[in-house]
Amino acid sequence: MKPAIFCSLAVLMASVAVPATALSEGPLYTVVEGYKVDANTMQGFRTWRSAACDRCHGPNQEGLVGPSLIERLKVLTPEEFKTTVLGGRMAKGMPSFGENAKVSEHIDQLYAYLKGRSDGAITRAKVIEIEQ
Repeated sequence: MKPAIFCSLAVLMASVAVPATALSEGPLYTVVEGYKVDANTMQGFRTWRSAACDRCHGPNQEGLVGPSLIERLKVLTPEEFKTTVLGGRMAKGMPSFGENAKVSEHIDQLYAYLKGRSDGAITRAKVIEIEQ
């Protein structure tokens, strides 16, 4: 087997693609080597950073004053996630991000990024985009 073919096969075997959900037509996220992600998931990471979600949920999504999103995304449906983020849960201290265009326009990408973290496919909080 030629080295280039072997490397391509190794990258393919190391990547993770999760089946599509109702949120999108393609895979929810694609991850290589635990931290290289597709453009959609990269936008989710950017949304996470721009909304400063780490202030409550911690820089690694493991919880701070807000709950661990690593654990919560294991049980929340995509619809429940959207309802919580866009509508807020003031009784629990979660503000509404429905008026924040950066969040509302990229809610599916934010879900993909956080679901990848929760599933363990994305192994660290900071990610980079897969080179084309």
